[in-house]
Amino acid sequence: MTFAELGLNQAIQKALADSGYTEPTPVQAQAIPAALEGRDLMVSSQTGSGKTAAFMLPAIQKFSSAEPAKSGPTPNQERQSARARGDRPRFQAAQPKMLVLTPTRELALQVTSATEKYGAQTKGLKVVAILGGMPYPKQMQLLSRNPEILVATPGRLIDHMESGKIDFSQLQILVLDEADRMLDMGFIEDIEKIVAATPQTRQTLLFSATLDGLVGRMAQKITQNALVIKLSGPSAKHQNIEQRMHFVDDLSHKNRLLDYLLRDVSIDQAVVFTATKRDADTIADRLNIAGFSAAALHGDMHQVARNRTLSAMRAGQVRVLVATDVAARGIDVPTISHVFNYDLPKSPEDYVHRIGRTGRAGRNGLAISLVNHAENMNVRNIERFTKQQIPVDIIAGYEPKKTAATSKPISKSGWKPGGARAPARTESRFGKPGAPKREGFSRPDAPRKDGYKGARTGTSARREYGDR
Repeated sequence: MTFAELGLNQAIQKALADSGYTEPTPVQAQAIPAALEGRDLMVSSQTGSGKTAAFMLPAIQKFSSAEPAKSGPTPNQERQSARARGDRPRFQAAQPKMLVLTPTRELALQVTSATEKYGAQTKGLKVVAILGGMPYPKQMQLLSRNPEILVATPGRLIDHMESGKIDFSQLQILVLDEADRMLDMGFIEDIEKIVAATPQTRQTLLFSATLDGLVGRMAQKITQNALVIKLSGPSAKHQNIEQRMHFVDDLSHKNRLLDYLLRDVSIDQAVVFTATKRDADTIADRLNIAGFSAAALHGDMHQVARNRTLSAMRAGQVRVLVATDVAARGIDVPTISHVFNYDLPKSPEDYVHRIGRTGRAGRNGLAISLVNHAENMNVRNIERFTKQQIPVDIIAGYEPKKTAATSKPISKSGWKPGGARAPARTESRFGKPGAPKREGFSRPDAPRKDGYKGARTGTSARREYGDR
């Protein structure tokens, strides 16, 4: 099947061809015709399936074929007239025709960038992103353009709604992208408030990794006679992603193993996922000291710094991105060849989204998890969810002292069934207080074989990528 057979016009087909897209993905083949008919959709598909184009291409075609609005003064002309009369210019609320809600800033920017690419041959199409971390004056400037398509995160969008800067009376299409993630992040009340402010006549398109539970109930509530498309559940196998697992004894062992694995010359770019923002900063600094081109990405960084880091990643200036789960959805860099779980995620769903950062655009990928024996239960939960067993790998010289067969799983608190509670741990992530500093990462004394030259200190790396 081709994009022409889906009913898309010549301008969109040319923009897709210029971007290197030759044929639609399964989710696009099913969703685009139904969306062009104006039907509500409830779509369950895995990350990297091409869902952004599935909801954006029909909207671009709809707006490009609509009759032009009646001629009249533009917002800028009205402000100039007000100044000429000596009146104080009054800000006119933006009236978008389409609203796309996303859970994270990165995903919002990714959707905006993709929309600009898809609409490159469509004249007069305006799309803007409104999200946290962006200065309000800049957002006011964007809203003054009165864009047809508005991409936003829930919190910042409500701020502008309550201040009268956005009017949804003309809204025709509402999209909830990664709806399950938005609910996991506690946006349910915000979503309900936003949906209540939109017209009942709108077309609603909901995309989620799963349509079960709370997501399914919400979808039924906000859609009308929706077409349900289930291509794959959240536990779908990533056939093009090889998965491995290494057991580690302690943090020093984990750090040495990570250093060794990252020196694999087959790595193009990699993402290392950590459990906390503090660890993301610390590990990125240590990797830079060890000679890697690394940068951190997490929620405490200003949006400008996050954008700069992602731009450096896409430009190939950063080889290793150390991130928290804020980046598990929203990073679309085809050259990411490896994903490392320095810490296992809290939920199996997050594991699926993490490893989905590699193996994109039809390429193969490798996902490696560094696991302590106390996390056996977490591993079993992931394997049960994905219906795949993760092979255990051992590297000569980095063997764990314990084996999987002799390990006894314990809870995170250190309590063994039938035993007394273990003493509280006093060891920090990278050493005991007062003990000699354990780097765990090799210093770049020997020549590197992977083509990356020199080492930058953590301080210089922070200054360059602006994460503080």
